[in-house]
Amino acid sequence: MRAGSRTLVESLTQAFGAGEIWCVAGANGAGKTTLIGALAGLHAGASGHVEVDGVALADWPLVRLARRRALMPQDVRDAFSASVLDTVLLNRYPHLSGWGWEGDDDRAAAQAALAALGLEALAARDVLSLSGGERQRVALAAVLCQAAPLLLLDEPLAHLDLHHQIACLEALARWVRGESAGAPRAIVFSCHDLNLARRYATHALLLDGRGGFHAGAVRDVLTPERAGAAFGHPLVLIREGAHEALVPALAAASSVDNPRAR
Repeated sequence: MRAGSRTLVESLTQAFGAGEIWCVAGANGAGKTTLIGALAGLHAGASGHVEVDGVALADWPLVRLARRRALMPQDVRDAFSASVLDTVLLNRYPHLSGWGWEGDDDRAAAQAALAALGLEALAARDVLSLSGGERQRVALAAVLCQAAPLLLLDEPLAHLDLHHQIACLEALARWVRGESAGAPRAIVFSCHDLNLARRYATHALLLDGRGGFHAGAVRDVLTPERAGAAFGHPLVLIREGAHEALVPALAAASSVDNPRAR
């Protein structure tokens, strides 16, 4: 996978299985968005191919593919006024038939997706009136409404405060376990918060932006050594009981003896 003359990811062969939550991590420009776009079929890599259920993306009819994987892009822009409920219902298009009108099942799916993210009170609001964080949660509800077994989410936590970041990750964890959908799903999402990733993801794919990567169980990949090298800053792992956190390493203390500092 390349961007211009740069090699972002080289020789990546990885399966994303049902019941798994994968975090794609790396510094700005490391290739997270490009990789998620390639997984969604928006563009092809320099070599190789992507498969869904053992079938190459190019061989899937588009509507059937949309029933198998849903994409939440990093930037969501609204071109016209519409209610939150109708905006979420747009993602039911792959399931419509006949004249293309939504039925009771589609509306129930949209209401359930809004409820999963605590957005029921916004159902009648115009999306153009929402804050950035509210619109981000509506975009996430839309991909949940699509009811695809594979969710590809590019920075789903952007614009969200800590409370809503955790609420969304809790909803995604329930979703991937099938508590709301009836069957296990797989989620691949990009995220800059390594500690939230270590808490909620089962696996991680860490990109170094030079073609290299580490993939595997999240706590084996997002270590101080590997994450520090990928982000270009030393990190340390601190522990408090059962809790762990990656934090930037402190700068070395000055060796100059300054009496005024005593």
